[in-house]
Amino acid sequence: MVAFVSSPIFVEHDTGPHHPERPDRIRAIYRALYDARLITADPFPEFRLETGLSPLNRPPLLELAPAPADEKWLSLCHPREHVEQIRRVCAAGGGVLDQGDTPVSAASHEIALLSLGSAIAAADAVMTCAAHRSFSAARPPGHHAEPGRPMGFCLYSNVAILARYLQKQYGVDRVAIVDFDVHHGNGTQACLEDDASVYFISLHQHPQTCYPGSGHSWEIGVGPARGYTLNIPFDPGAGDEDYLRVIDTRVIPELDEFRPEVLILSAGFDAHQEDPLAEIRLTDECFELMTRSLCALADQHCQGRVISVLEGGYNLRALGRSVVRHLVGMT
Repeated sequence: MVAFVSSPIFVEHDTGPHHPERPDRIRAIYRALYDARLITADPFPEFRLETGLSPLNRPPLLELAPAPADEKWLSLCHPREHVEQIRRVCAAGGGVLDQGDTPVSAASHEIALLSLGSAIAAADAVMTCAAHRSFSAARPPGHHAEPGRPMGFCLYSNVAILARYLQKQYGVDRVAIVDFDVHHGNGTQACLEDDASVYFISLHQHPQTCYPGSGHSWEIGVGPARGYTLNIPFDPGAGDEDYLRVIDTRVIPELDEFRPEVLILSAGFDAHQEDPLAEIRLTDECFELMTRSLCALADQHCQGRVISVLEGGYNLRALGRSVVRHLVGMT
């Protein structure tokens, strides 16, 4: 059983007109899953999007509704000043948290807590055996948020917090994170790069050609955790064959050696060939094939436990189709 954790409330994080990380991303995911008959109802029937998807002959997902995370979990990765800055800007009615690409509205702090809560609910479903894998479709995303710096559409580092939540709440010793968003997961790395109990692997467009400018292959962790960060940058124009080869020849062998107890996926779909924010050329199928390979690794080392958390993906049709393929790959 695969759990789908999301909420229509995520559209209330208002980033303003024309922003790529917009409420319609959640609407597009719901529409695609409904068209594929992976969920039983679409909460946005007025939303117009032709996905081109037909019903799949598969059992529906286990649909779970998240609750806001307790703020105490934010302290696993963020100092109080970081949280208070975000709360203050939102309480004033909204504004921009960084140099221009991370706007927030009055509701954004609360919605960000719900976004983290969605990841935690996805983890709880897996760890309590309510589902063997799970996917959290939430916004705002998290993998660019550094310990003291919101950036890149992200407020809190959801996946990094989640890794430490699993360790504290469930006594997990070794967590692996694979981030296949087209942009380097600098926030996740910054939160965890000195922690040898978490192996962070990021596949992304080369930092010399893509935001946020980090994620060089020589960034391998610090102090006692040197060797527990693996950055794999791709040149613009890389496609399915390049990514699948790296999954098979580098990612899987590294995870085999690390032997994680839980696998977290930072599931960004902006490496798709139709996405407007980068220059990697993946197809819908590649997301399914990568997911299948990573889930097979989890079957071997993690009792099948995979928790996937939405990051980027900004072409609405490609996002919806790719999420469907990702969830098919998890079954």
